[in-house]
Amino acid sequence: MTASTSATGRAPVALVTGGRRGIGRGCVFALAEAGFDVVVCDLEKDADAEETVAGVAGRGRRAAFVQADISDLDGQARLVDEAAGAFGALDCLVNNAGVSVMSRGDLLDVTVESYDRCLNVNLRGPFFLTQKVARWMLDHPAAEGDPLRSIVTVSSSNAVLVSITRGEYCVSKAGLSMASQLFAVRLADEGVGVYEIRPGLIHTPMTTPSAAKYDAEIAEGILPLRRWGEPEDVGRTVVTMATGGLPYAVGQAVCVDGGLYIGRF
Repeated sequence: MTASTSATGRAPVALVTGGRRGIGRGCVFALAEAGFDVVVCDLEKDADAEETVAGVAGRGRRAAFVQADISDLDGQARLVDEAAGAFGALDCLVNNAGVSVMSRGDLLDVTVESYDRCLNVNLRGPFFLTQKVARWMLDHPAAEGDPLRSIVTVSSSNAVLVSITRGEYCVSKAGLSMASQLFAVRLADEGVGVYEIRPGLIHTPMTTPSAAKYDAEIAEGILPLRRWGEPEDVGRTVVTMATGGLPYAVGQAVCVDGGLYIGRF
């Protein structure tokens, strides 16, 4: 689907956290192709970030970059102000930034450091950023004919599926899934669509260390669709949600996982 310019003459504006590479970049590019101006948020403005910003321009849309750590709650007000100020609006938040475990291993050996890192970045940060963006949206009511408003949270298939060597990651994503449902119910009557995407095995820098393992499992049939997912697969789903493609869905979780979530025996 493609977003149309509003009756007020402006394009919709999206903020994508963790947007400089991987799934985030896939979301940024898909939104740009759908007509969104995009604010890219990430920890650093490096060559990857520059390439992503340039890619938005190459797709005919405007891009801005805001450097921020979503786990730093004290910096979130600045992040929202800069994101909304970049193009004068904020119609869509994509909660994508996240981290994996510090090391895979026995659940009985999970460290407090790794647990806190996962919970702070994957759950605590997105929860309060969603809260702040929702407050901004309610404090700045949409004018008649303005673009749709949405909040899309990228969780994981591990919100439901157990990965015993990444317990703290699973806990953080399960909490994130519940947070998405909570905000969906709270904001449904406010004209803000809230959705969740649960990616499976997506080919990104985060999954590179385990690529050989998953290559073999995909070849053996762990997925009905015997291929890796790509960032653009997630991006297309974000666009569907952000452009009103699921008008009667509230808090809907969509599995973009090649069938991983489907139980088989």
